[in-house]
Amino acid sequence: MNRPLLHPLFLTFSCLFFLASSSSSSGYGPGDTSKPVRREVYGNGRIFDITHRYTPEIPVYGSKLGIGHFRWLQLSMKNGSLTNNSEFKLPVHTGTHVDAPGHVFDDYYDAGFDVDQLDLEVLNGPALVVDVPRDSNLTAEVMESLNIPKGTRRVLFRTLNTDRGLMHKKEFDSSFVGFTEDGAKWVVKNTDIKLVGTDYFSIATYDEAIPAHIAFLKRREIIPVEGLKLDGIKPGNYSVHCLPLRLLGAEGAPTRCILIK
Repeated sequence: MNRPLLHPLFLTFSCLFFLASSSSSSGYGPGDTSKPVRREVYGNGRIFDITHRYTPEIPVYGSKLGIGHFRWLQLSMKNGSLTNNSEFKLPVHTGTHVDAPGHVFDDYYDAGFDVDQLDLEVLNGPALVVDVPRDSNLTAEVMESLNIPKGTRRVLFRTLNTDRGLMHKKEFDSSFVGFTEDGAKWVVKNTDIKLVGTDYFSIATYDEAIPAHIAFLKRREIIPVEGLKLDGIKPGNYSVHCLPLRLLGAEGAPTRCILIK
């Protein structure tokens, strides 16, 4: 007599239940109600998560209400499904994210200069975290005064935005610190910087947003990383690692970024 084959999902769940119930060292099992620990620092103080969590309160450009409800359970175990399956909908320029050249150049957008073609070698490697004077935007004069060493390819700018906690407030604040057009042009002309990171979700000031973005993205050599979480990060040398979602055709993408000391 032929026996019916067991369903693969049944075998998987049986194995998981056996492992969970047989492991006395983990302390986890069915019905465990302990809360997960959410961390910002890993590896005995060496690894820093500089990505903002997506919550309904994360700010959105031009809005007083934050992003609002962006994630929901499409399938729910409470409603009889075998698994919990979430869906989400986000603007690609929300939270910690990168910009691609197609963000401000329509011909680049049509040609396919999207986030999928951004250079991972630029997005990962040695980086310098710089504290910016708190009484100014990132102008050409300020950039020159920072004396960033020649050959530095990745710089993250910690500004008054971090001190004010702007990324932790759901209401958009147009007074944020950013690059002016002349500051962006100074970077392009006088430095070797290829990754520019800032701590609010526009790399450029509210009044000069388009001209500064154009200056950075025109040659398709510099990658802006916006909305970094630099709370508690000290100036100095690190290794930065930023991995944008591979959204084919998109001019921006949410990005997970970490620093390693």
